[in-house]
Amino acid sequence: MNINYMNIEYLAEGTPIQKEVYQLLKQERIMEQLEGYSPILVGTIPLDINVEGSDLDIICEVSDFDSFERYVEIKFGSYEGYTCIRRYVDAVQRIKVNFQCGHWPIELFGQDIPTQEQNGYRHMIIEHKILEVHGKQFKDRVRTLKQSGVKTEPAFAQILGLEGDPYQALLEYIDWE
Repeated sequence: MNINYMNIEYLAEGTPIQKEVYQLLKQERIMEQLEGYSPILVGTIPLDINVEGSDLDIICEVSDFDSFERYVEIKFGSYEGYTCIRRYVDAVQRIKVNFQCGHWPIELFGQDIPTQEQNGYRHMIIEHKILEVHGKQFKDRVRTLKQSGVKTEPAFAQILGLEGDPYQALLEYIDWE
């Protein structure tokens, strides 16, 4: 099934949790407020592999980090648990903003990379393809590993028997059919 992950409308027809997340994001206008940063909800919720404690991961394309930091603090700084961290990883600047919205932890992640080219989105697309091919039993195995504390990409890599860095190994599946 092809899903347009660029627009959260697919959540409105999803699982009860996806519908709840859709309502929250709409009610709080989270995606609308981030519109200038090409936001995409990525991770476990869109793929329906979330477990207790899963958060809402929203990636953003950020070129002016100072401006983004000021903007999100104005928009979300009053939310419980608000934090903002900027750092460089492999010479690429990134920003991570966390806050609580209702009972959902939200993480905004920004890089000066188009959101569709960021690894969070690319991993989700690859994982979607894998779940489509391998079905419910595979999805259940991913959830079981996640419930035991294994992160998403390592869980996929473990089940698929991928060697080395699970994040990089999964990216090699990008053109896999």
